[in-house]
Amino acid sequence: MRKIIVGAFISLDGVMQGAGGPEEDFDFGGWSAPYYDEVLDNIAEKQKAQGNDILLGRKTFEIFASFFPNREDIWPGVNKINKYVLSETLEKSEWQNTFIIKNVEGVRALKNAEGSNIHIHGSGTMVQTLFHHDLVDEIWLLIHPVTIGMGKKLFGDGTIPAAFKLMECVTTPKGVIAAHYTRSGTLQRGSMGA
Repeated sequence: MRKIIVGAFISLDGVMQGAGGPEEDFDFGGWSAPYYDEVLDNIAEKQKAQGNDILLGRKTFEIFASFFPNREDIWPGVNKINKYVLSETLEKSEWQNTFIIKNVEGVRALKNAEGSNIHIHGSGTMVQTLFHHDLVDEIWLLIHPVTIGMGKKLFGDGTIPAAFKLMECVTTPKGVIAAHYTRSGTLQRGSMGA
């Protein structure tokens, strides 16, 4: 069985956004860029070197497909890996090795098939759907020392109660916490001091 691994740039108040620039998403776009450094670059290179497939929502896929096909200098091998898109409306893509999945059951079938692990970059609406359907195995959070107050939250109202175990944690010189969690079962509860 393949693992589905979510990677997200988030603020202290849980707002997520791509690492693009000020034109992305909403009024405060580009807030993660001033915190990018060599430590985050090493984490990104480590993840890309694993050669995992990627799963994206339609909007994020369209951003990637308009940029990366001719930019293997930034992401070596991106054109060779399998790219899956969860979309009810997208019919085809010219980007090589792209496969369209129409629904959550298609993602579940992909997860249960043989193959590389599946990384998700951004794709906030899709990620919330996958949390709701208990399809996320690992999370890589890049927690930035800022609050935004508005924008898309990584964990929405449909997120199910679940437990995760911290596997790795690094703090960058600029104060970003890179935390890698793996699913460890159901949410446990108890009483303090009992």
